[in-house]
Amino acid sequence: MTELETTQERTPAVPTWEYADAPESKDIVQLQDRYGLFIGGQFVEPKSGRYMPTIDPSTEEVLAEVPEAGPEDVELAVAAARDAFESRWRDLPGKERSKYLYRIARALQERAREFAVLESMNGGKPIKESRDIDLPLAAAHFFYYAGWADKLDYAFPGRDAKPIGVAGQVIPWNFPMLMAAWKLAPALATGNTSVLKPAETTPLTALLLAEVIQQAELPPGAVNVITGAGETGAALVAGDVDKVAFTGSTEVGKQIRRTIAGSSKRLTLELGGKAANIVFEDAPLDQAVEGVVNGIFFNQGHVCCAGSRLLVQEPIFEPLLEKLKARLETLRVGDPLDKNTDIGAINSRAQLTRIEELVASGVEEGAEMYQPACDLPERGFWFRPTLFTGVSQSHRIAREEIFGPVLSILTFRTPEEAVEKANNTPYGLSAGVWTEKGSRILWMAERLKAGVVWANTFNRFDPASPFGGYKESGFGREGGVHGLAPYLELIPREPAPRDGAR
Repeated sequence: MTELETTQERTPAVPTWEYADAPESKDIVQLQDRYGLFIGGQFVEPKSGRYMPTIDPSTEEVLAEVPEAGPEDVELAVAAARDAFESRWRDLPGKERSKYLYRIARALQERAREFAVLESMNGGKPIKESRDIDLPLAAAHFFYYAGWADKLDYAFPGRDAKPIGVAGQVIPWNFPMLMAAWKLAPALATGNTSVLKPAETTPLTALLLAEVIQQAELPPGAVNVITGAGETGAALVAGDVDKVAFTGSTEVGKQIRRTIAGSSKRLTLELGGKAANIVFEDAPLDQAVEGVVNGIFFNQGHVCCAGSRLLVQEPIFEPLLEKLKARLETLRVGDPLDKNTDIGAINSRAQLTRIEELVASGVEEGAEMYQPACDLPERGFWFRPTLFTGVSQSHRIAREEIFGPVLSILTFRTPEEAVEKANNTPYGLSAGVWTEKGSRILWMAERLKAGVVWANTFNRFDPASPFGGYKESGFGREGGVHGLAPYLELIPREPAPRDGAR
C-alpha cells in the first residue's frame, strides 16, 4: 500500500450537517375563540354583529374570530377618542403622558416573547425576526416618544406645539406591531388620541396591544382598536377624525387622498416601493451579498422598502451572481416558529396569487428565473426565494411591486447609469449603495430620489431616524422629531419682550 493510499484511507468523510428542529412553543399565547372591539377602554361586541376568521398562514388553521366593525362601531370608537381627547388626554401635562408611554414600552418588553410568537402565528414571519427585530423596535419607539412628550416646547423653535385631535390610523399586515408603534407612540406623545385599524389578516397582536393599553391604565378612549376589512378602514377615513395616517398599498393611498380632498384632515401616507440596491465593483462582495439577501428576503419580501431591484456593475456581475445563488441554497423555508427558519409563510392566499402571477409574467417576458431546490410544506402559503437575471427596465417584475421573495437583477456600467436606472420608477421610498468610496456614497445619495438611502447596509431602522418616501411612495415622515410634526398644530410664538420694552 502506497503512502498516498494510506493517507486517503485515514481522511475522514466530511459529515453532512443538518439543522435540528428548534420550534418555539405556542403555550405562551392564550388565544380567545372570539375577540371584541376595544372602544372606550373596554372590549365590546360589535354593533354590526359580524365576525370574521383570522388564520395562521403557515397551516391555514383558524386561530380566532375577530369583529368586523361597521359604520356604527367606527362612530362609537371615534366618539370615544374625541371624548378622551377633550376631557382627559389633551390637557394632561407632557410628563404625565410620558409615564403612560413608558408603561407601554416596559410592558412590551416584559411580554415580548408572547407578542413575538403571536406575530409569527398570525403573520407567517420567522420567529427570529419577530423576536429580535419587530418587538424590540416597537418597544423602542414607545420609549423614544415618551422622551419627547414633555419636550415639545423645545422641538420646534419659535413655535408652540398643540395637538390636533383624533387620529385615524390604518396599518398593514407586514409589520403589525411595529406599524402600530410607529403610529400610536407619536400620536399619544403629542396629546392626540387614536383609533387604530389593523389589517384584516393580522389583527391579533393589535388586540393584544389593547390589553397592554388597559394594563398601562391609559384614560379610556385614548386608544381604540377596531378590526375589519377595507370597508372598516374606509369608514374610519371618512369619519370625524382630524388626522389620517395610512401605511399600505399605493392604490389604497390614492383612494384615501381622494376621499379626504377638500377637507381639513391632515394626511400622511407611507406606500409602496421598488427600491434599487446598487452594488459597485469595489464593494466587498460577501458583505454585499448578505445585504442583498437581507434587503429582499427579510420577512418574505413583505417589506415596502425591500431592495427588490439589484443593480450590479458589469465587471462583478458574474462573481456576485455565483455567490448570491450559493447563499440562496442555504436559506431555510418553513415553519415560522422554528428558530432556524429564514423565510416563513406568505401572509395570505391573495398575496401568494399576486406573487405567482408576477413571477409568471417575468418568465413569459424572457427573464431567466433561478430558485434553489427546497421542499415546501404541504399546507399553508409558501414561495421559494427567487431571482431573475436578463431583466430589462420594461419587465413588469422590474416596474411593479411584487411584495414577495423575488429579486430582479439588472446591470450598469457607470454611476450615472446606475442613478438613471434606480430613479426610473414611480416609487421613491428607499435605496441602497454598496461601495468602499465614501465620496461615491454621498454623490449617489444626493442624486437618488428616495426617502432613505442606506450605505453598505440595508433595512436598518432607528426610532430617532425619520422614514418616508417621495412620488408614489407617499409623503410625510415617521420616526425622529419629524414624526411629531404630522400630529401637531405649530403656532408661531410671540417673541419675548426685551428688558425695558413696553
